[in-house]
Amino acid sequence: MSFSYKEWNSFTLFFSAEYTQSFLKKCYRKLGLEDPDIKSFENCYPFMYYLEHGKLYYEQAEKSPLAIQPIMLFYGLVHLIKACILTVEPDYPETTSVLAHGVSTRKRKKQQYSFIDDEVKFQKNGLFPLMAEKMFHMKQLEGEKATMGEILDLLPELSGLFYSLKLKQNFEEVHWDQETGRYALPGSILDHFHMTRNRFKEFFQSKSAMPVTFHPDRQSRIVFDTPLEETAEPLPIRFNLEDRQYVFPLNRGELFLFPELLLHYLLLYNLSMIARYETEWWSELLKMMPNEDYPLIQGFLLSTVKKGPYLVFQYLMNK
Repeated sequence: MSFSYKEWNSFTLFFSAEYTQSFLKKCYRKLGLEDPDIKSFENCYPFMYYLEHGKLYYEQAEKSPLAIQPIMLFYGLVHLIKACILTVEPDYPETTSVLAHGVSTRKRKKQQYSFIDDEVKFQKNGLFPLMAEKMFHMKQLEGEKATMGEILDLLPELSGLFYSLKLKQNFEEVHWDQETGRYALPGSILDHFHMTRNRFKEFFQSKSAMPVTFHPDRQSRIVFDTPLEETAEPLPIRFNLEDRQYVFPLNRGELFLFPELLLHYLLLYNLSMIARYETEWWSELLKMMPNEDYPLIQGFLLSTVKKGPYLVFQYLMNK
């Protein structure tokens, strides 16, 4: 699945009312709805229009100056997410409360402000908690916070940038061993987690979204079987779209098992708010490039243009 993705061309299927109605009908049957035919007919065009609008925002973002890219990309992602929500919540939007963003940012200090240290707070109502609950079965996030640094740490496409800027390794590559037909992690990953081999295996199995089976190895690697290609996101393993490589995160903080779509939403929300309401700081960042904020933000924007639609497509294909 991951390796056959053809960017926006992959979405062409959904720009057919007949195909989309059939797709939604299957989704609604899985939910056990009484009238899947009626609901799929009603939601067919809203679903297509959400995808179409999202695509337009992303395409315009690629042509736009960096200064306004976060705004375009945030609204593009919002539209794609709304299409995803229609597959699991056929009556969306039921109330006006779900139309809010669902997260908030703190008031910024003008002196020594650092984007990496900035944070977002999760709200009770709005798109973010709705997406978390309906799409990823995550509840009770209200009141929790996340810093931009914690989120950026978990994006595989930024791993090279983090290493260059901070000499910090955020991921370990998951190797495919053609001889054995199995996956392998280097034994050195045990040092990162400060765990014995058996403890790491237990930890991996307890956190994994997929069943994991381990096998002995002469080279002291962690060798395992797991159907990575059969899920939209085989957490805790993540997929580096630029390198076409599965990776294992080395930072097991609060966001260790956060779906990547939520991470991109949080970053784009905050950056879009900065671009709209913190014009002085944002303009100075883009012109003066004073610290590590600029390369990390630019690196994220370059990657999310491609990764956001990819994550949405993977989610839809796994319906």
